[in-house]
Amino acid sequence: MHGSVTAGWLLVALCATAGGYCLLRLRAGGTARHGPAGGEALMGLGMAAMAVPATVVTPPRWVWLGYAVVFGGAALRALVVDRGSTHQVHHLLGMLAMVYMAGSMATVTGGPGAAHTAAGTPLVTAALLIYYAGYVLWAGARLLPLPALSGPASGPARGAVPGAVAGAVAGPGPGGPGAVGWADRTELVPACRLSMGIAMLTMLLTL
Repeated sequence: MHGSVTAGWLLVALCATAGGYCLLRLRAGGTARHGPAGGEALMGLGMAAMAVPATVVTPPRWVWLGYAVVFGGAALRALVVDRGSTHQVHHLLGMLAMVYMAGSMATVTGGPGAAHTAAGTPLVTAALLIYYAGYVLWAGARLLPLPALSGPASGPARGAVPGAVAGAVAGPGPGGPGAVGWADRTELVPACRLSMGIAMLTMLLTL
């Protein structure tokens, strides 16, 4: 993608980390247990590859067309397989956004002045920017801790995360009884999705 080299590499690291964590979720329990983990892993790793600065490597047009085909197929799968999931609409929109960005880059790759030409359709780009800006604010607000209830009988704090409590019960050491692995820490899932939302918002700004 066109833009700052430093920002590009930061996006690569962020998306690769998020995609790698989704792969851990998929390996630990499969999509039936962890929802659309496979699709999110594909999106995270695909975004990491897409975010590599254009000054380092400029993929040929057929690579972007390949992106569009792969994520178009993933969007179709999300529409059919993940039907009924509460996360399906956001997941589907993310796949379609990847198709849109790949198609936009394919239209300018290799053309005269491609490095300085804005890609994409302004109206579509603006709509996606508004959606992802709203999603990032909403998802970020959900991660804010709620004030704890006072009193000895109040139980766990209202903002306490179930995964964190389970980790405390697991006992010392990674091999303790009931130990919670990284892939089973469900509190990391919304943080992972928020990270990919921020990355998507940043990448759309470069179009």
